Parts: sequence; C-alpha cells; structure tokens
Amino acid sequence: AAEPMVPMRFFRSRAFSAGNAAIFFTLASLFGAVFFFAQMLQTALGYGPLDAGLRLMPWTVTFITVAPVVGNLVDRVGERPFMVAGLSLQAVAMGWIALIADSGLTYSEFLLPSILAGVGVSMAIPAAQNSVVGSFSVEDIGKAAGANSMMRELGGVFGIAVAAAVFAGAGSYASSDAFLDGFAPAVAVLAGFSALGAIVALALPGRRPTAESLPVGPVPAFESAGGS
Repeated sequence: AAEPMVPMRFFRSRAFSAGNAAIFFTLASLFGAVFFFAQMLQTALGYGPLDAGLRLMPWTVTFITVAPVVGNLVDRVGERPFMVAGLSLQAVAMGWIALIADSGLTYSEFLLPSILAGVGVSMAIPAAQNSVVGSFSVEDIGKAAGANSMMRELGGVFGIAVAAAVFAGAGSYASSDAFLDGFAPAVAVLAGFSALGAIVALALPGRRPTAESLPVGPVPAFESAGGS
C-alpha cells in the first residue's frame, strides 16, 4: 500500500524492531505460564480454583509493584538493561520450575521461582513498551503502540500453542504425575522463549531522547540511527 497502516520506516528503528521482537517472546513465555501454572496447582498439587488463585498472587502481585517502579526508571537508565536483566531472570526462574517439576513438587518449592519470574517479566514489559512508543514523534505513537499491542497478543497465542503442543506430546491429565511429565518440558520451552527475548533485547539502543523531546513528523536520521 502507498500508505500502509504501519509505515515500513518504523522498522528502521532498532528500538521499535528489537522492542517488538523482545515483547513477542516475553508474552509467549508469560501467557504460557499463566495457562499452565493454575492448572499445575489444581491438577498436580490438588488445590481448588480459589486456593490456586490465592497461591498465584505472590507471582502476579509483582506486576503491580515492580512494573511501576521500572516504568519510572526506564527514561533515566534506558530500556536495554531492564529488558535483558528481566528476561534473563524470567528464563532462569522458568528453568528452575521446570527442573523441580516432579512427583515431589510442593507449593513452597514453586513459590520462590514464581516470584522471581514475576519480577523478571515486570521489569521487561514496561521497558519494551517504552522502547517501542518512545522511538517516534507524537503523531506516530498511536501506530507504534498498536503494533506493540499486536505483538503482545500474537506472542501470547504463540506461546500457549507451542507449550500446549509440547505438553500434549509428553504428558496428559490422567494423573498428577502424568501432568507433571508434560508440564516440565512445556515450562522449559517457556524458559527458552524468555532467553530468546533477552538475546533479542541486546539489540536495543542505549538511552534515547524521549518522544516528548522529538519534533512532530518523521525524523529519518533518528530512525536510521535508532538512538545512541
């Protein structure tokens, strides 16, 4: 199209391209975890729906405690450190859960790595969003944010689909042990998605001017540089 909904010039920005790729893998890992963690607590550990939900709160509370703090620091520190560190932490935590997911698994063993995973993803998401929408002038922010939202949803669907396929190939719902036989490799794949996201995040530029400091309209020189 002569004037596509998402202008192709956006992809000349490393902040936009790497930020969207990283958020794809971030949400692939996160949505896969959301899909399986509640099932694990009920199917493998025997908790009811309410008890399982309450026991997931230490993991999910990081989204409303850590993320706002990171959001305030990103403009001063830059997105890359938070993206790389956050996704690396999430990868380690997911790998930890995959390693301990056997017939002897208890909630107390699951608790610490789940919190660490929550802290990691809560560092990564606001940094990725800031990277994408902060790459352009005010008139382009809506389009950039729309692309970022699409990559979040696409990553989430992809993560659940792949993790579910891995689970189906290795386990089942026949028993708690059969569930964990599939749960462990599925979570290992989610750890791999986080690790890929961390690698992609290394391509993010360093500290950049914020969108408010940029003139309205396309700025080809800035886009091609992608920041410093």
